[in-house]
Amino acid sequence: MSAAVKSYAAVDLGASSGRVMVGRVGSDSLELSEAHRFPNRPVRVPEGLRWDVLGLYAGVLDGLKAAGRVDSVGIDSWAVDYGLLDADGALLGNPVHYRDSRTEGVAEKVWATVPAEELYAATGLQYAPFNTLYQLTAARSTDRLAQAQRLLLMPDLLTYWLTGEQGTELTNASTTQLIDPRTRDWAYGVAERLGIDLGLFAPLRQPGDPAGVLRPEVLEETGLTGPVPVTAVGSHDTASAVAAVPASGERFAYICTGTWSLAGLELDAPVLTEESRAANFTNELGLDGTVRYLRNIMGLWLLQECVRAWGETDLGALLLEASKVPALRSVVDAGDAAFLAPGRMPERIAEACRASGQPVPESPAEVTRCILDSLALAHRKAVQDAQRLAGQPVDVVHVVGGGTRNALLCQLTADACGLPVVAGPTEAAALGNVLVQARAHGLVGDLAGMRRLLVRTQPLTRYEPRGGTERWRAAQARLAGD
Repeated sequence: MSAAVKSYAAVDLGASSGRVMVGRVGSDSLELSEAHRFPNRPVRVPEGLRWDVLGLYAGVLDGLKAAGRVDSVGIDSWAVDYGLLDADGALLGNPVHYRDSRTEGVAEKVWATVPAEELYAATGLQYAPFNTLYQLTAARSTDRLAQAQRLLLMPDLLTYWLTGEQGTELTNASTTQLIDPRTRDWAYGVAERLGIDLGLFAPLRQPGDPAGVLRPEVLEETGLTGPVPVTAVGSHDTASAVAAVPASGERFAYICTGTWSLAGLELDAPVLTEESRAANFTNELGLDGTVRYLRNIMGLWLLQECVRAWGETDLGALLLEASKVPALRSVVDAGDAAFLAPGRMPERIAEACRASGQPVPESPAEVTRCILDSLALAHRKAVQDAQRLAGQPVDVVHVVGGGTRNALLCQLTADACGLPVVAGPTEAAALGNVLVQARAHGLVGDLAGMRRLLVRTQPLTRYEPRGGTERWRAAQARLAGD
């Protein structure tokens, strides 16, 4: 291997699986391969829904062993969830899953102290029942929180186990609803009013900061030769994915697709207006002082749950059949919290269509088409609203993540938005993770330079809108009850 090329392990943990990817980066080359993939199966125990974090850590170690020699390691994962450590640094129980029911009704208690509009003006975060702020409020009277001396968000917890060093990476911290997006520091006033001890959090880290080196025990278990540094990346997987959007210029929207769809714009400053709050947009922090101004949409979770309910399914054949179903026959609100919990998804979608007086999808192909039309419609509305609220027009929509494999969804999104869609890269979060590590080693330059490298090296597919925007406009009005 050329001395100008370095290898980086990107630990990328999603809500349904984890993987360790190896990125090989040179001055004009970028290659990504999968070293190891492992399941992420939440476990329901008597006290609620929990993450199997020890199983995840074992998967990370197996992945690092399979990766072979690397110049650095970085970890990204989903947001908001955390582990609690005692005074000895030991984990106090399995981390609670964000889909656990413990936060039901908690938001109203928070708003009684800090009204929703004040909370948004201070933190810029959209309402979601599982935000870390609400999880901490729900846990306030528990013995476990009382014993805790440290709180580490999920990627920071795994980094601690790898290195023995504790930190709180900023892009993930910005999802807690405890960060002020203007100062890019803690929202001290909000925490004080709600009785949340910010001393539980380790010091803030920026993407690219050193996060320690692999402990001797980790080197022994993985067979790696030290020292192997661990680098803080955009540890919220969406932050890493947005960093890997292969955009040129500023007039673009992005949709990070997977279990969730995160649709929005990259801005220089947050949008903290009351209109933005009412539209349920969030201001999360990205690389180099950027703000990820986006809306969370339920995403391919809807289809994943249906496929789970149907059992063994040929997804390619299902999508082909769905493409033959009449467009926009039935649509649902893909952001509705009614679809948040697992189980009975085909029936719940049918019930939503029945309640709104639309034809009820019956076959798997009809349900699938309803889901994909609904997601494309949600993408359309998010892109339109983001442009209006931020005053930033766009010329193209970049779709990254797992949904890029779904050509029907990409085409429907282009049709719905009335804009070209550029799909790719699929492994955007892992690529963003790798590129931040490479930048810390001086192999790539600024964010624009990272994106130029992606354009030169990654396969991208362009979808042109096929017209018929009036049908999408009518469906949007129908869903809104207009």
